[in-house]
Amino acid sequence: MPTSVFPYNVQYDSGTVRRRFFMYQSFILVFTFACYTAYHLSRKPISVVKSVLHRDCSAIAAAKGIKLTNENKSFCSWKPFDEENYNELLGSLEYAYLFAYAIGMLVSGHIAERTNLRYYLGCGMLLSGLTTALFGLGYYWDVHSMTYFILVQIAGGLVQATGWPSVVACMGNWFGKGRRGFIMGVWNSHTSTGNILGSILAGLFVNISWGLSFIVPGALIGFLGLMCLLFLVPYPSDVGLPSPYEYSIEIRTDDEQPSKPPSSVSQSSSKSVKGKTSLSGKLATISESESGDFEPDDEASLEAGTSSDRLPLFDDEETGGGSGKSLNSKDLQAIGFCGALKIPGVIEYSMCLFFAKLVSYTFLYWLPNYIKHSNGLDPEKSAFLSTLFDLGGIAGGIAAGLLSDWTGKRAATCAGMLLLAAPMLFTYEKFGGTSLTHSIVLLFITGGFVNGPYALITTAVSADLGTACGSSARALATVTAIIDGAGSLGAAFGPLLTGLIVRTGWRNVFYMLIGADLAALSISLWVWLRAESVFNCRQLVSVTVYKMQCSGIRVVTVAALVTAVLLLSMARL
Repeated sequence: MPTSVFPYNVQYDSGTVRRRFFMYQSFILVFTFACYTAYHLSRKPISVVKSVLHRDCSAIAAAKGIKLTNENKSFCSWKPFDEENYNELLGSLEYAYLFAYAIGMLVSGHIAERTNLRYYLGCGMLLSGLTTALFGLGYYWDVHSMTYFILVQIAGGLVQATGWPSVVACMGNWFGKGRRGFIMGVWNSHTSTGNILGSILAGLFVNISWGLSFIVPGALIGFLGLMCLLFLVPYPSDVGLPSPYEYSIEIRTDDEQPSKPPSSVSQSSSKSVKGKTSLSGKLATISESESGDFEPDDEASLEAGTSSDRLPLFDDEETGGGSGKSLNSKDLQAIGFCGALKIPGVIEYSMCLFFAKLVSYTFLYWLPNYIKHSNGLDPEKSAFLSTLFDLGGIAGGIAAGLLSDWTGKRAATCAGMLLLAAPMLFTYEKFGGTSLTHSIVLLFITGGFVNGPYALITTAVSADLGTACGSSARALATVTAIIDGAGSLGAAFGPLLTGLIVRTGWRNVFYMLIGADLAALSISLWVWLRAESVFNCRQLVSVTVYKMQCSGIRVVTVAALVTAVLLLSMARL
C-alpha cells in the first residue's frame, strides 16, 4: 500500500491523510462559521432595541388613558434615551463600540499571531458573551446611567476584536488558495447569518423584555466559546497533519526504500510544482493573478521541481502556492505590524474597506430604524424585514467569490459590484418606502451589491495578502487585523455620521452612503488599473496594444465616475 514519507520521518498512508485532512477541514469550516455567526449575532441586538429605548409614546398613552405633556411625552422611553438628543445618545453607543473594536483589532492580530488560537478565540467568546449580557442586565438592574452603557460597549468592542483575526487565521492554516474566493464567500455568510439570527432573536423579546434581546445572544456566544476551548484544532500539525501549503511528498510502496533521506526530501521539496511562490524570505514583487490581483513575480518564483516518483498530496489548484517543506505555521516567525503594512495591497485594500464597511455597518445599525420610519412598521416587523438585506449579502458574498475565482481579479470584482451599489442605494431610498414589495426586492438586491465587496476583501483578499510572504500563515492574523481594523474605523464613522445627519432627513444619509461607496469604487479601480498596468507591461509585446488597452480602461473608468456624478446630481434635484 502506498505510504508517504514526510520530512520529519513519519510514514502515513496517503489516502488516510487525505481523508483525515478533509474531515478536519470540514470541521474547521463549520465550527469557525458557527463561532463568528455567534459574534455577529451578539452585535445585532442594539440595532433592534434602539427602537424601544426611545419610542413615540402617543399610542401607548392613548391606550392607558394618559394625557401627554411636555414633561411626560417620553414616559415610555428608557432613560437616559428619553431626551431630545436621543439620536446622538444612541449613535454614541454604536461608535463607542466600533472605535473600541477598531483599536482592539489592531492589537488583536498581533496577539493572535503569538498565542494559541484555541485559547485566544475561546476566551474572547466567553468575554464577549459576558459584555453582551451586561448590557441586557441593565434592564433588570434598572440602570439609567449613560456611563454604564458606554463602558459596557467599549469593553464589548475590545473583546469582540478577538474573533475575526482568529477565525481567518484558522481558515488560512487549513485551506490553501485554490477556490479560496468561493470557499471564503460561502464561509463569510456567517456575517449575514449572524445578523439574521440576531435580528430574529432580538425581535422576539424586544416588545416583551428588551434585556433578553442581549442576554440570550450572550449566552449562546458564551456556550460556543466553551466549545471552542474544548474542541478547536487551529493548526494541522496539532493532529499530525501537513500544512495545506505543502506541495508534494514522496510516494513509495512498503517494500521500497525512499529515494532520498528525509533531510533531502525536506530540501528538494521546497520547489513548487507550479513555481508560483518564492521562499527566499523576501517580499515577492507583485503582478496580477488570482490572489487579489497580486502574485509573486515570475523572476522571483521557483521553477517546477516534479519527478515521476513524486506526487502532490494536495492538488496544486487547492494549495495555490507554497512548498513541499513541512511548514508548521506555529513554528514560523510572526510578522510585525510594519512588516505587514509593507505587503503590497494591504494599505490600498484597507482604505477601500474603510468606505465599504462604512456603508455596510450603517445599514447594520440603522436599517430597522429606517424601515420603521419609511414603511411604518412596528419594531418587531422592522427587525424581521431588515434580514432581507443580510440575505442579499449572503448571495452577494458568494457571487463575489465565484466571480473573482473565475476572472482571477479580486479588485475588478469589487469595483464592478461597488459601481452597481451606488444606483441601487439611490433606488432603494427613492422607492423602498412606496410599498412592501418594493422594499423586499430592493433590500435584497442592495444587500448583495453592498456586502459583496466587503465580504470579498475581509476574507479572500485578506487571506491572499496574508500569505504573500512565501508560505507563511503567521502573517494572516496581522494582515487581517490591519485590513478589518481600518474597515472598523469606517464602520464607526458611518453610524456616527448617520446620527448627526438623520436630523436633516434620511435622504441626506443616503447621499452620504453613496459618496462613501464611490470613494471605495475609486480606490478599487485604482488597484485594478495598477495591476493591469504591471501585467500588461510584462506580458504584452506590442506597446501600442498595451496603450490602447489602458486607454480603454481609462475611458470606462471616467464614464463610470461621470455616471455616478450624474446620479448624485439627479438625486439632489
